[in-house]
Amino acid sequence: MNKMLLELGINAKEAENTMRTITTDQKNQVLAAVAGHLVESTDKLLEANAVDVANAKQNHMPEGLVDRLMLSPERIEGMAEGLRQLVALEDPIGEVTGMKKRPNGLLIGQKRVPLGVVGIIYEARPNVTADAFGLCFKTGNVVILKGGSDAIHSNAAIVDCIRESLKACGVTENAIQLIADTSRETAAEFMKMNEYVDVLIPRGGKGLIKAVVNQSTIPVIETGTGNCHIYVDESADLDMAVNIILNAKTQRVGVCNACESLLVHGNIKEKLLPVLAKKLKEKHVEMRADKEAHELMPGSVDATEEDWGTEYLDYILSIKVVYSVDEAIAHINRYNTGHSEAIITNDYTNAQKFLDEVDAAAVYVNASTRFTDGFEFGYGAEIGISTQKLHARGPMGLLALTTTKYIIYGNGQIRQ
Repeated sequence: MNKMLLELGINAKEAENTMRTITTDQKNQVLAAVAGHLVESTDKLLEANAVDVANAKQNHMPEGLVDRLMLSPERIEGMAEGLRQLVALEDPIGEVTGMKKRPNGLLIGQKRVPLGVVGIIYEARPNVTADAFGLCFKTGNVVILKGGSDAIHSNAAIVDCIRESLKACGVTENAIQLIADTSRETAAEFMKMNEYVDVLIPRGGKGLIKAVVNQSTIPVIETGTGNCHIYVDESADLDMAVNIILNAKTQRVGVCNACESLLVHGNIKEKLLPVLAKKLKEKHVEMRADKEAHELMPGSVDATEEDWGTEYLDYILSIKVVYSVDEAIAHINRYNTGHSEAIITNDYTNAQKFLDEVDAAAVYVNASTRFTDGFEFGYGAEIGISTQKLHARGPMGLLALTTTKYIIYGNGQIRQ
């Protein structure tokens, strides 16, 4: 292990010991201070971010990913507001549940505790830096961040602000550390630091997540990609459907909860698709349609089999005509990534069938997939959106960053 990573690991373990004694009031004081300091440092953060954005454009990064990288005064305020929301949320650490008395007189219960040292490997999303710190800190965890090279100046500036606030509040600065070396070799070494890191969470594209899952010797919570679908049932309110589709596809294209694929019931295709095509063209969305949809959507191109399984993160939408809710569910369960799926319908039975049978972390009726987000779910922020089924699933808030330990009270019992 290289010297820099070893030092980070030792620092993290020492910080973990001090975090065990921190009170909820101290946590909230720090979170409020960090929120204020981020806003006060807006000019500094924007200056650092401008360097990353300029480099990204020079390297021909896709427009949707540049948007994800970019900071603005509003987005910095959004990061701060996420931290303020965490202040208002109940601290789960120390909660005792399930205390039961055994026949031998032992009282056995479970107490909620931090995971310990959390490692996060992520791509060009500076807001993750603040979100990850806030959630980890509120739950008494120490965090080591490994951001991508595309956002290194932004991430470093945000971490500097956080560490300055920690120091000012008399709390260990090593509650958060950033790995400044953005090389793949360093990332690969980081994934083997199971002596110092208790859990690793990747946030990014399919390639990053696959690399972490395959290479890590640290337990991984997998946050997946988002090939998200909307199915418009034959009973749907078509004006509602158009509004939801446009929001889910175009509000922000470079995010994992954006709609990538549309399914439309054949009985309403002639009413919906020409109108939708006009609206999508106004938003400069490329339409990749199957044969039936293509005939009704001027300007569309033919979809291929590959399109059904693609997360575009761009102004591209695949469109397919189906003839039942069962066909829609079968298609979604074949091609989705277990993230977020939606049905637009006024049929209660079909809505319930969709909710019951679609295999995803978040399933919607008559709403945009864009709401799959820790902030929108009332968690203050999120550490990621888990698409696996063990430990955590969906937007991961405070509880997802905790575990439990058994606590046992006795009065002299010995086992016979």
